[in-house]
Amino acid sequence: MSENWMGRHLELQLGNPGHGGFVIARHEGRVVFVRHGLPGERVTAVVTEDRGGSFCRADAIEIRDESPERVTPVCPISGPGGAGCCDFSHASLRAQREMKSQVVSEQLARLARVRKTVDVEELPGTGDGTGWRNRVRLVVDEEGHPGYHVYRSSGIVTDLACPQIKSGAYDGVAEQDWNPGSEVQIAVDGAGERHIVEIAPPKVSKTGRTNPGRRGTMARRTARGAPRTERVVRGSGRPVERVGDREWSLAATGFWQAHRGAAETYSEVVAEWAEISQGDVAWDLYGGVGVFAAALADACGASGHLDCVESSRQAVADGKAALADLPQVHFHGVRVERAISTLRTPPRVVVLDPPRSGAGPGVIDAVTTAGAERIVHVGCDPASFARDIGLYLGQGYRVHEIRAFDAFPLTHHVECLALLVRADQGAHSGY
Repeated sequence: MSENWMGRHLELQLGNPGHGGFVIARHEGRVVFVRHGLPGERVTAVVTEDRGGSFCRADAIEIRDESPERVTPVCPISGPGGAGCCDFSHASLRAQREMKSQVVSEQLARLARVRKTVDVEELPGTGDGTGWRNRVRLVVDEEGHPGYHVYRSSGIVTDLACPQIKSGAYDGVAEQDWNPGSEVQIAVDGAGERHIVEIAPPKVSKTGRTNPGRRGTMARRTARGAPRTERVVRGSGRPVERVGDREWSLAATGFWQAHRGAAETYSEVVAEWAEISQGDVAWDLYGGVGVFAAALADACGASGHLDCVESSRQAVADGKAALADLPQVHFHGVRVERAISTLRTPPRVVVLDPPRSGAGPGVIDAVTTAGAERIVHVGCDPASFARDIGLYLGQGYRVHEIRAFDAFPLTHHVECLALLVRADQGAHSGY
């Protein structure tokens, strides 16, 4: 058994970026995942986690040979030992996108055997990488102070200084009385109105377990299945968002793309890639409030049929209200895995925007078996995105296009979109 390196200071030469917001180094035969460094730098790092085995985690605490892409950290609370909000606060935007591009390309090559350099594109409204976020969820500590989780810890940093969302979003939040253990959702909608909602602490079952819910749900569920209580503190609790000429009034605690320029951009890409025609059948899986469904509905027309599947009841209700004038759109408030066998077939186009864990083999097998000519797959995690792409390739599809967007500046996260076509469709290019 190897010696435990916890707290040990290491002199390291940093190599390539890895998936998760760190740079990879090697020391005495082990891999070290180093945060707060940049490729090519020589640093002193302190080991922050060592569970044995072939790797450990460390923070760069002294930069001996500095990268030309290093900048003064934009986020004052995310450095060594700080919050986990901004992995790349110390890197230029160009370097951030280059690291994300390397990670996406590496994951595709390793997990899907797709060898392509994927450039990470800027989204409209990004600016200098700050103020792009339209909503954030804070956690409340035992003393009633809201803040952010310390990286890989249950600790909470209560200095509301993260620059991802506009600074005015936090006005008065620290001074408010909050229930210990609750969460505070802040949403700044398309009109600039601020909505603040407190989500009560989850009730713990007799087994001591809680259920945190999944992305897109309005009322997060406890282990007993009861919704968590929400209290609107500011605004209506119903942000209004716009994509194109259409408005959505939705729950502040529901899912909407975090970057203010993302929903519009992704909708345009989905509509372009889908190549929907009048009378076509299409599926929008993990469809949320129907943003992609709306982008496809006009093209398929009143003679077409578009099934939008979303497990969140609140999202389905909000989507139905926003798309009430589109009778060709049919919402299904059920899990995708259960709904697929009931949807109209064959779909010409399927759009999927699964949670971070990806769609997985069951859903992808059902989608490809249904015979879609074109599939537009959206993923917010490069590893699960690449695994899903590999599954499509194994089912007789080819990758026609891939794009990636810097939807989460200052962090390691990136949004990827792929267009897949059936091999018998004779696409002009593919991987």
